[in-house]
Amino acid sequence: MTRAERSPALLVAGTAVFFLLMPLQVAVTVPWLLSRWRMGSPLLGWPGFRVMGAVLIAAGVPVLLAAIVRFVRQGRGIPTPVLPARHLVVTGLYRHVRNPMYVAVVSVIVGQALLLGSAALLRYALVVAAGFHLFVLLHEEPSLSHRFGAEYEAYRRAVRRWIPRVKPWTPES
Repeated sequence: MTRAERSPALLVAGTAVFFLLMPLQVAVTVPWLLSRWRMGSPLLGWPGFRVMGAVLIAAGVPVLLAAIVRFVRQGRGIPTPVLPARHLVVTGLYRHVRNPMYVAVVSVIVGQALLLGSAALLRYALVVAAGFHLFVLLHEEPSLSHRFGAEYEAYRRAVRRWIPRVKPWTPES
C-alpha cells in the first residue's frame, strides 16, 4: 500500500493498536504497577498537590486524544515511526507546542504522582520525560527535518518543543 492509499480503516486500526501499546501502557499500566492507585500522604505534606494532580490528569487526557485524532486526520499517519504522517501537522494544539502527545502523557503521570502522593510516580515521570526528549532529539526531529524540509524548519523555529506558546502560531506569523 503506498502512502497515498492509506485507508481510514487502516489509520483507525493502527492508531488503536498504537494507543493500546504506547500511551495506555506508559500513562496507565506502569503507573498502576508502581502505585496500585493507593493514596499516600500528599507530597511535601501539601494537600493542594492533589488538586493540581487532578487538574493535570483532567487536562492531559483530552489533549492526548485531540492530538492523536488531529495527527491521524490531518497527518494521514499513525503516531509511530512505522506509518508516519504524510503531512506535517501544524494545526490545533500543534500550533502551541510541537509535541502535545508527549506533553499530555507526562502531564497525566505527574498528575497521578501529585494526586496519589507518590514519589515513585514522580521519578517515573522524569524517566518518561527524559526518554521522550531523547527520542525527539535523536529520531523525530531529524526525521521530520528530512521529510518536510523548510516547512518543518520554519515550524520548529516558531513553536517550542515542550513549553506551549500562549498565542497560537500560524505559518503566516
